[in-house]
Amino acid sequence: MRIALAQTNPIVGDLTGNVARCLAAIRAAEGADLVVLPELALPGYPPRDILYDETFVQACHDAAADLAERARSGPPVLLGTVLPAPIRPPDHPGLYNAAVLLHEGAITLAAAKRLLPAYDVFHEPRWFLPGPTPDPLTIAGRRIGVIICEDLWDEGYQVHPPADQIAAGADLLVCLSASPFRHDVMEHRLRHARRQGCPLVYVNSVGGNDELIFDGRSFAIDEKGDLLASLPAFTPHTRTVNLDADPSPATDPPDPLGLLFGALTLGIRDFVEKNGLAHAFLGVSGGIDSAVTAVLATEALGAERVTAVAIPSRYTDPRSTESAQALAEALGIDYRVVELEPMHTAVEAALGITEGIAAENIQARLRALILMSFTNREGGMLLNTSNKTELALGYATLYGDMAGALCPLADLTKLQVLDLARWINAARGEVIPAFTLERAPTAELRADQVDPFDYAEAAPALEALIRANQSSGALRRSEHKRWQMGVILKVSDKAFGTGRMMPITRR
Repeated sequence: MRIALAQTNPIVGDLTGNVARCLAAIRAAEGADLVVLPELALPGYPPRDILYDETFVQACHDAAADLAERARSGPPVLLGTVLPAPIRPPDHPGLYNAAVLLHEGAITLAAAKRLLPAYDVFHEPRWFLPGPTPDPLTIAGRRIGVIICEDLWDEGYQVHPPADQIAAGADLLVCLSASPFRHDVMEHRLRHARRQGCPLVYVNSVGGNDELIFDGRSFAIDEKGDLLASLPAFTPHTRTVNLDADPSPATDPPDPLGLLFGALTLGIRDFVEKNGLAHAFLGVSGGIDSAVTAVLATEALGAERVTAVAIPSRYTDPRSTESAQALAEALGIDYRVVELEPMHTAVEAALGITEGIAAENIQARLRALILMSFTNREGGMLLNTSNKTELALGYATLYGDMAGALCPLADLTKLQVLDLARWINAARGEVIPAFTLERAPTAELRADQVDPFDYAEAAPALEALIRANQSSGALRRSEHKRWQMGVILKVSDKAFGTGRMMPITRR
């Protein structure tokens, strides 16, 4: 049997565009007996509270009918979309997260997701109802069990969708998925696939949608768990796989830092492109965080769509500004310098604040004023450059260095940012200046200032607390700040954002 794995990059709510993306993938499936597209490939994932809008649900149905008609002459297609469930509870959309079969212009329900995740960034019971146990499909002489994402991760649940499908006579499992990128996620996907003990096809979504980044890397395995095929990371791709062929040779595991770089690059690119933004601005200080953010933005958008703004003050080491300029020149991006001193002096005179935390915060907020003025005047958005360790400690200024619509590094600890900077230089030459890599971290808001933390100790300790859903005095005191952050690209098992909803007011 030949199955086409078609990982696509949908935009949430873009039904016309998503139909076109699905149709292009179907037409690229050469010689396939079946084409498999990802979970919710038609509405995009996650549609969240758009699903309370009944007109959107109807539009999804109409879009599926349009796709079925346009793909009438092609092979059968398994597609992720939404369908009304037979019973709708009060104040609930009453929907299935469904896999539908498109064949000869008709649409039939193949399976509805049975295990609905309600942890971390997943809140699916808010919109969906668990589906019934489906019968396997018969296509090209094979009995195919259809499952959707979490159904594969069934350990610890009382129901076992893959086992139920196999017990019902399926000799092959097909999994439609929208599984976000995290460190080591591929190992977990393969482990769950291999423990089923039968051939399995796994098709994952690609692309960035708000905080979530979907990495693709779809695959097919035989009954022994050996790989028959694997698709690339972070890019839409269609590949037809012969399930009766010999396994592909084993490949070397990907570089974890290279994967991280690719994930963050995709997250930035899709946030900008899918929101119709023209340009990205960021402040560059000569520090490691702004340097890595500038490299990622340039890779994601191209040098012509990135502007770096240095804002030196009376406390700025001249080498900081020199390093910021050298970085910009190495990347080929637009570089501007705005001296802080005239504004700083004027605010000191107006407010009479010349020392202490208040005086330091004034500088950070003046920098945000300058950066936001560029975005307002020239169009685009501001990239935030904060890292996860600083946010955990509350070492950031509200309405100052916390400004920005998108936060590419806010799920990376300070140590991970440094590791990524070294990887960038090793992979791409000396893009980031040596002074930036070697200097002691500093906000340069007063004379001879250095960050008052041992990051080698603080970063892993705080990360352990966050991953365990625990807290500390520093985390509690700064909770209100994180509620006001921009969108944080999630690349770990536990990021700040919708997956960690701690109260501000607590004891």
